[in-house]
Amino acid sequence: MCAYGYEIVQTLIIDIEPDEHVKRSMNEINAAARMRLATNERAEAEKIIQIKRAEGEAESKYLSGVGIARQRQAIVDGLRESVVGFSLNVPGTTAKDVLDMVLLTQYFDTMKEIGATSKSSTVFIPHGPGVVRRGHSDSRWAASGNLNLISSQSLLRNRCTKCLC
Repeated sequence: MCAYGYEIVQTLIIDIEPDEHVKRSMNEINAAARMRLATNERAEAEKIIQIKRAEGEAESKYLSGVGIARQRQAIVDGLRESVVGFSLNVPGTTAKDVLDMVLLTQYFDTMKEIGATSKSSTVFIPHGPGVVRRGHSDSRWAASGNLNLISSQSLLRNRCTKCLC
């Protein structure tokens, strides 16, 4: 256009029609970039979920531990009060006597609780001073699959010595 006295400085092109193959390639490139971005965002979201889940679990375990510690402290405080109160009211008793009685009471409460449910599946393990002496040999027998033999032998021994026949 210089021959006619015009110079084109800038031109606005608004309707570009590239080849169909070029359009398809450009769309695939854009789709791939969006898929990469979506995958990264999905992975980041999963990471955040796992972190929050782990933090929640850690907090739950911490609070559970605090609760158990408080429960045990309350039990110890209660036992201390029981021992002191019982020792003052019954002369000649020692702390061991009181704790033995509390332990026996808890044992009977446990047995009562086990017997109260009709569908309980409880395994009774022999206990007492004689079991402590032979406990090591019994545990080896149990590990080798002879638990029924131990249970029946112990049951027979317990029946004979405690007159439960």
